Amino acid sequence: MNNLYFKLCFLFFIVLSSCSEEKVDQVGYGTVTGRVVIADTFEPMENVKITSSPTSGTIFTDADGKFVMSKVPIGEYSFQAQKDGYVAKFESVSVTANNTAEVIFELKKSTTNNKPPAIPVLTTPTDNAVSQNIALDLVWTATDPDNDVLTFSVTLRNDANTDVKVFTGIKDKKLSLTGLLYGVKYFWQVTANDGVNVDILSAVSSFTTSTFPATRFLGVNKVGDNNVIYSIDDAGNKYQLTGLETNNWRPRRNTQVRKIAFIRSSGGQNHIYTMNEDGSGVTKITNSVPINGFNSDFVGFSWNASGSEIIYPSFDKLYKINNNGSGLAQIYKTPTGKFISECDWSNDGTKIALKVNDVSGYNVEIYIIDTSGNVLSQVLSGYKGATSGLNFSVTGQKLLYSRDVSEYENQNYRQLDSRIFEYNLTTATATAIIGNKPAGTNDYDARYSPNEAEVIFTNTSNDGVSVKNIVKSGISVTDSRVVLFAGYFMPDWE
Repeated sequence: MNNLYFKLCFLFFIVLSSCSEEKVDQVGYGTVTGRVVIADTFEPMENVKITSSPTSGTIFTDADGKFVMSKVPIGEYSFQAQKDGYVAKFESVSVTANNTAEVIFELKKSTTNNKPPAIPVLTTPTDNAVSQNIALDLVWTATDPDNDVLTFSVTLRNDANTDVKVFTGIKDKKLSLTGLLYGVKYFWQVTANDGVNVDILSAVSSFTTSTFPATRFLGVNKVGDNNVIYSIDDAGNKYQLTGLETNNWRPRRNTQVRKIAFIRSSGGQNHIYTMNEDGSGVTKITNSVPINGFNSDFVGFSWNASGSEIIYPSFDKLYKINNNGSGLAQIYKTPTGKFISECDWSNDGTKIALKVNDVSGYNVEIYIIDTSGNVLSQVLSGYKGATSGLNFSVTGQKLLYSRDVSEYENQNYRQLDSRIFEYNLTTATATAIIGNKPAGTNDYDARYSPNEAEVIFTNTSNDGVSVKNIVKSGISVTDSRVVLFAGYFMPDWE
């Protein structure tokens, strides 16, 4: 009997132990990790209090906004993230045995007691400042009583046109401006926003840019892949007129209308544009008939003396157009189908000089026609090699041009020994007028100085890749060559 009783007790103990072990195994733990960020900027938040319901402990986020809560009993929880000045956030989390649950809190600022920013104070330039650069910094001060992160916008107007520019999303208390207009009064105002309250506006401040300096020279410089036009004063100071994002070349100033005409690549074609002397007011002149020739680097156009009209070539035809883009008319066509590459209009308006050539730029002729298309005289023919540049003297009795006296011809239009000549229409003779040309270089793109005592032109190595320089020289004066502007080419001097 006692033996039976002992066996039953032992069996009961085994069953009880087995049930107890099964219960312990069902408890289990998991881990909860997470991160707390500011809702608008997603910046991490440090020292955010993390709690749960049912309670499993309290922890705080680190400098990266992260937290880890380990040994959390399995089950369904509501986790809470809270910090003074922010709206508490709840997230549901399911904890399973031996697994990690992840949660992210995005806390928004509490607006209950949040105060708006102080009114921004505009400091630089000072109100009503004058003679300001066309590239400058707008600077202001701004504070927020709650130390909220501020963002700014700047509104910019001027008294020259109706343009209104708004710059948004500014984080610093500064805005750098470039490309302002010369001699224009600007008005600016700053808006501050703390992400909670309504925008706060500053007072309006003004400044006036400096007037455009007096310049007489124009030149072109290669910047990256594009040609850029500059205005240059007697001291060599250079003022950029066209942007870097477009290709612009062959500037020609007309002092009567105070405009500069030039060529710009546009939509796969080359067109003539005009601009004011400070680079503003860019206007496209040609449209249906672009300017064309055998080589865009060696194609040119000409103003009439008053600046009311422009003549330009398009392959074998010469066109005339008004300076506002109206009145397009064909005034000449080459009888042999040769391309017109360059032209120049005499000051009295009675004569037009033309340089014509074949599709390769060779077999050149230079002759003079009247405005009805009648040929008046032949200046050049029967020579091989490259020829470029046409410029009448003020009387119309002399004509500048350059010619490669080596008579070299190749598919790249390379010149080996280009020299500047002056043709006298009265005597029908041509004379090389610029001496002391360095060996292995080319002189071309010649223009008379305003008093016609000197000539300005481009000089460069005949390798075709070296730097180009704008050079000045007296006419038939020994040892008078002077490099005016290194790295520039296609000069104009008015």
